[in-house]
Amino acid sequence: MDTTLSDQAQAPGPVRLPDARPRATLWTLRVLLTVHVLAVLGQPLLAGLYLSGDVDAIAVHGTVGSALAAVGLVLIAGAAAYVLVGRGRWWVLPASVVLFFAEGLQVGLGYARRLELHVPLGVLVVTVSILLTAWVWTPAARRGRR
Repeated sequence: MDTTLSDQAQAPGPVRLPDARPRATLWTLRVLLTVHVLAVLGQPLLAGLYLSGDVDAIAVHGTVGSALAAVGLVLIAGAAAYVLVGRGRWWVLPASVVLFFAEGLQVGLGYARRLELHVPLGVLVVTVSILLTAWVWTPAARRGRR
């Protein structure tokens, strides 16, 4: 009897565990952070337009600032999915929550006309947003937790 390799029962190979790297959740987080940072970067430009004499720019500045609160909530959901479902870096979720609260405080300070606090906090929000967005596009963001 002639047996070939295809006739023989094949021994099962090693069990492959699912890849522990975030994929879809990372892309969701990338899109959310990119949209977020574009809105955040528009804020100093709108404030500058207002200071240079375009009085209508302050209304747009306020509207975008308020919209950032909604974007921040969606960003928290995206970060939670990245951390919990995609097994991404754990620190992204608390960083997103802190950023959300900083932006809420920023909006409140702006409407209260507390510019001595509004401007430095705005610089901090812009800086953190840029750093977080830059990080999410690096290869380090693709590596999952162990």
